[in-house]
Amino acid sequence: MGAVVKSIQLTQRPELTVTLESAVDEATARRFYELYVQTFGDLTVKAVARQLLHEHEFMEEMLDARVEKLLARNESGEPVAMATLTRNLETVPWISPDYFAHHYPEQTSRNAVFYLGFILVETTYRRSHLFIDLLTRVAEIVIDARGVCAWDICSHNNQAFGLADAIEGICNRMATFDVGPVDTQTYYAAAFLGPLGSRKMPEMRNPAP
Repeated sequence: MGAVVKSIQLTQRPELTVTLESAVDEATARRFYELYVQTFGDLTVKAVARQLLHEHEFMEEMLDARVEKLLARNESGEPVAMATLTRNLETVPWISPDYFAHHYPEQTSRNAVFYLGFILVETTYRRSHLFIDLLTRVAEIVIDARGVCAWDICSHNNQAFGLADAIEGICNRMATFDVGPVDTQTYYAAAFLGPLGSRKMPEMRNPAP
């Protein structure tokens, strides 16, 4: 079991305990990898950018003490939900730490720039608002540090679930935050249709008199 940094009691759900841990054991990591694939697997055909960590990447992150894990356990001690959060942006291979250091120099100087990796909730607990609970704990950590937290959402998840608005709402119920997109990357495709002249061009119309 990884080192427990802090234990947090969920007042609305006293049967669940949340701990902030630097690492988790291999059995827990593999259990959550299965849940990770079940939860995000469909994004492999709905998002151009790769949304899923490979298994070895996921396992490395679970053992990397630089990536903190908010782990929720039920009364039996079984882990049922997890969120990952890091101040070490170099652990997130698809972002540029230099960008955040340049745009948030004051927070960077205090080691108060965070990146939220993902939030996973076991199927049987998805109606329990545990996702919101974990996100609230993340916001509390950022507030305590007077920091800034970044995350990414693919367009499918935004359109289907309204995640950006939901996260902004939770943040601003707890403190005053400036929440908004900081960058956009648009993917294009050029699909070959045939040789020049094979596609009928629209007829040109004479301008109206």
